[in-house]
Amino acid sequence: MSKHKSTPHPDDTTDFSAPLEDALDPLVMTLDIGSTATRGSLHDAAGTPVRGYRHKIPHAFATAADGTSVIDPDRVTDEIAEILDRVCDRPELAGRVRGVGIDSFASSLVGVDAQGDAVTECFTYADSRCAPQLAQLREELDELEVQQKMGARLHTSYLAPRFRWLRETRPEQFGAAARWLSIGEYVWLRLLGTTAAGTATAAWTGLLNRRSGHWDKRMLTAAGVSEDVLSPVLDPHEPIPDVDPARVERWQGLSEAQWFAPVADGLCANLGVGGTGEDTIVVSAATSGAMRVLLHHQPQHIPAGLWCYRIDSSRCLLGGALNDVGRAVSWLQDTLALDDAVLNDVAAAPVSADNPGVLPFLTGERSTGWAGSARAVFADVSASTDAPAMARGMLEGIAGSYRRVSDELEVAAHGVERIVAAGRVTQELPSWLQILGDYLGKPVIHQTIKRSTCRGNALLMLESLAPDVERSHPEPAGTYAPREAAQDYYRGVHDRFEHLYDALVAGR
Repeated sequence: MSKHKSTPHPDDTTDFSAPLEDALDPLVMTLDIGSTATRGSLHDAAGTPVRGYRHKIPHAFATAADGTSVIDPDRVTDEIAEILDRVCDRPELAGRVRGVGIDSFASSLVGVDAQGDAVTECFTYADSRCAPQLAQLREELDELEVQQKMGARLHTSYLAPRFRWLRETRPEQFGAAARWLSIGEYVWLRLLGTTAAGTATAAWTGLLNRRSGHWDKRMLTAAGVSEDVLSPVLDPHEPIPDVDPARVERWQGLSEAQWFAPVADGLCANLGVGGTGEDTIVVSAATSGAMRVLLHHQPQHIPAGLWCYRIDSSRCLLGGALNDVGRAVSWLQDTLALDDAVLNDVAAAPVSADNPGVLPFLTGERSTGWAGSARAVFADVSASTDAPAMARGMLEGIAGSYRRVSDELEVAAHGVERIVAAGRVTQELPSWLQILGDYLGKPVIHQTIKRSTCRGNALLMLESLAPDVERSHPEPAGTYAPREAAQDYYRGVHDRFEHLYDALVAGR
């Protein structure tokens, strides 16, 4: 009998949700391991969240000045188990939940011994201590050739340099590891007794051949690992086989559920706000940022500034990532003492030629130049430049970074008809979306659905569990069309951005 007498959130008033009695079967349970929290949410067959059946547990990466960025994998496992206990250990769900899926931040890594116990912490995508090994790889390999095969450039966020760093700096831990797993794979191994890597987790390692869907022998050799220490790879429609029934009987609501291999949160975030086809570019603006389009084919050539991650035999996710979006906004708040309300007013203010030009690379650049050592630059600052002008320059600079990704996307992705923007920054500073729309010269649709990553995870499972059910569509909050009067101004802003970039970042 369930030890929980009420739903996890009995006071849930989310508009885009359905009460359990109106939810369409089959239901699916989604779990999201993010940078700041672990979340879980129940969805119905239309992709609508089930009201009240969700839970969240905050956490944080442990970081240090040397580039450390890690998290305790057993803590994350306990968080997932607690969410499943609270949301799914319920008799009213018995027989209704048919799928359980998990996504996580990309490019995570945990070493485990033969018993499945962790012998390392979980290294996150932000751990940059393998920079020396990255430099070695860039001397040994043709980086652009690697990108065309793997869909990813050589970078500290991917696993080839990280494996080298572990072997060279932590030989005892490296030798003790019988297998290497992503954080989602590790959670499933501990809870289910078996595991696998979803294609959309394996692709984010930089070790999966984007065309064949198999671990790439040449990259494994460069990384210094063999295929037998990595998990088998499953496409989204393939549930994990051999799940131990005794392990999952603790959750009354999951007696009939299939369990799916972990996938990357970027894919789920894209799907969750409507980026399901080649006509839609999704702008994600959270602590970091991204611009992505889901393609139903493998492009022959990937522009140098982008990545292209395989999802299954017919689909891939093409895009680019930015290090500093919400992080740059937080810097403005902390350094210039400007709160959200003031920053939103700054974003809504008329354009001004007195604003400085800004390269917003506080923690280095990923797309499009992959200059990890790049740093922020403020140009044309005078004695009369005040804090709001500095902030406006930064907000325009962030839009300039997205513009660089957008320009390369248009080379490889044809038929784009709309841009959808979502994420914390878009909700805290909605006026910034007008800057983005003006800068890109295209309308930007603002989607404010909460827990969109969980919803995208649900939609991915429902492709195989409920293919014939019509999906629900959350209403957007508004559209920010480009203003004709601002076009000359933003052309000038971008010309200055590109001049600064060429002079100070290109070639790093």
